[in-house]
Amino acid sequence: QVQLVESGGGSVQAGVSLRLSCAVSGRAFSSYGMGWFRRAPGKEREFVAAIRGRGDITYYAASVKGRFTISRDDAKNTVYLQMNSLKPEDTAVYYCAARIAAWPSSESADYNYWGQGTQVTVSS
Repeated sequence: QVQLVESGGGSVQAGVSLRLSCAVSGRAFSSYGMGWFRRAPGKEREFVAAIRGRGDITYYAASVKGRFTISRDDAKNTVYLQMNSLKPEDTAVYYCAARIAAWPSSESADYNYWGQGTQVTVSS
C-alpha cells in the first residue's frame, strides 16, 4: 500500500505562512495525481488543491486561490502546499491524497490513498 505522511502544520497567527509537506512511498509517485484536502471540526472534508501527475496542471478551491500553491518534487516523492496569508477560516486538519491516475481532481472519492493529516490552527 502507498503510504503518505504529512508534516509542517502548526499554530500561527492570521496573515503568516506555512508550508505543508507530504512524503509518499513507492516508485510510482510521479504518475499520481495528488491532492490536498482539509477538515475543520464538525465539518465535511473539503477540497483545497490538486496537481496532476507527470505535469504541472493545478486546481484550487476558490477559498484558497491566490493564497495557496501546490507543487511537487518527483525526485523526493513529495508534494507541498505553500499557504500564505492564512486566515482563521483555514483552521483544519490538512490531508494529502494520492490518486492512481494522473488527472487532478477535487473529489475525495477519486483518491486511493490518504495520509493521517496535520493540524493547522490560525488565530486572529
